[in-house]
Amino acid sequence: MTEENAQDRQADAPRPQDQVLVLIAKPGAARLDDDLLAEVAQPLAMFNAELRWLEEEGRTAAEIAFTPPPPSHYNPRSLEDRVRRLLMGLPIDVAVLPLGGRRKKLLIADMDSTIIGQECIDELADHAGVGEEVAEVTERAMRGELDFRAALRERLRKLEGLPERVIDEVIEQRICVNNGAEVLVRTMKAFGAHTALVSGGFVPFARHVAEVVGFDFFRANELPTADGRLTGEAPDEIVCKDVKLRTMLELVEKLGITTDDVLAVGDGANDAEMVKAAGLGVAYHAKPALEEVADARIRHNDLSALLYLQGYRRDEFVTSN
Repeated sequence: MTEENAQDRQADAPRPQDQVLVLIAKPGAARLDDDLLAEVAQPLAMFNAELRWLEEEGRTAAEIAFTPPPPSHYNPRSLEDRVRRLLMGLPIDVAVLPLGGRRKKLLIADMDSTIIGQECIDELADHAGVGEEVAEVTERAMRGELDFRAALRERLRKLEGLPERVIDEVIEQRICVNNGAEVLVRTMKAFGAHTALVSGGFVPFARHVAEVVGFDFFRANELPTADGRLTGEAPDEIVCKDVKLRTMLELVEKLGITTDDVLAVGDGANDAEMVKAAGLGVAYHAKPALEEVADARIRHNDLSALLYLQGYRRDEFVTSN
């Protein structure tokens, strides 16, 4: 297995059945040294396995292309689980994906706990003095234990009377964009992709985050107010998992692409339908309900890892405007 052979392979169009095993080490916490890579690659040696570095200087990202055996003898998730066991708890993300068509033309992302590190409704509830009880409902909804629409209505009722100015205070003081979000969006846009933020949160937050990160489009829930205060009512249409999926399909049609051209990323059960339908569905530091249906699971790295999943090299990342 040589890097030169891997570069030759990259120049050729991948066969439809070809797969790639992607390994992404958490910078500063793990490295992909030669012994580790040899151990991981050993089970693939008989399947024309070839290595390509995605980030060689720090040895944090590499991929191994291979032609798998027939489906009756091969399961991508089983291979991923086997590699994770070999890694013995090292902070290295693993994904097994099709080699062809990896660079997606549409990124559609959840906002709360995905693009940002907070749940906006929990932050509002903290100001209203009901933070703990609202956060508990949020957590259960994200695990898929509660109907999202009903859970949102229940949480909004607890915010009735909260001054509208608190929204701006939360945005200014508490909302932080997750590491790698801007690099992910800038890089995909630089290579011609469209980017969309679709949130079960609220329009004021989504508008701010979309502007800061650079998304082309956003959709979120209206947050009803009257006389300068939150009414505690829910909007007529709630952005739940069905609406997220419908938004994705609308964008696919508008852009003249297919769902195979889509990268969808989220963290909770409300993201499951769009993640399942996308060509590359990613569970990002996610709840088990989403991990189960996703194509890839990022547990250790930041959002820039989604570029490695698409085969981008580190020197292709766009780190500034």
